[in-house]
Amino acid sequence: MSQLEKVQADYEKFTEQFQSVIISTVNAQGIPNASYAPFVMDNAQNIYIYVSGLSTHTKNIYDNPHVCVLFIEDEAQTNQIFARRRLSFDCTATLIERETDQWNKIVEQFQERFGEIIEVLRGLSDFRIFQLIPNEGRFVVGFGAAYHISGDNLKQLVQITGDKG
Repeated sequence: MSQLEKVQADYEKFTEQFQSVIISTVNAQGIPNASYAPFVMDNAQNIYIYVSGLSTHTKNIYDNPHVCVLFIEDEAQTNQIFARRRLSFDCTATLIERETDQWNKIVEQFQERFGEIIEVLRGLSDFRIFQLIPNEGRFVVGFGAAYHISGDNLKQLVQITGDKG
């Protein structure tokens, strides 16, 4: 197996170790906010978050649908704190309307993954589901080992090199 094939296999499984994702949003005045949310992901790499309408990040998403997400290796698991394995995506957020077929399907996925708490959240009218659609991303596995992800095939890594070519 080549180095690229090994990294590709790591990339395809990387998000499976996480139950939540770090999200970065920006409000109407351009002030950033970092937070997190539990998530589910579909086969097309779309990320779904189930968040309170009262939270800062939800208000920001309504003001500006551009969201950056980050999955990052646990500090306790890393060999080098300056080179933690991480995956980020620049995304566009879209609200999934409550009680639609798509909303019900996503809620069921949350229920399967997170259990009883989802029954409670279903009853809270301020909770929203957003679909975060990745436009491009970056998978970093160490020093000098970064891979770009973009286009129609978000499953395909392209190594980033110093070549200006």
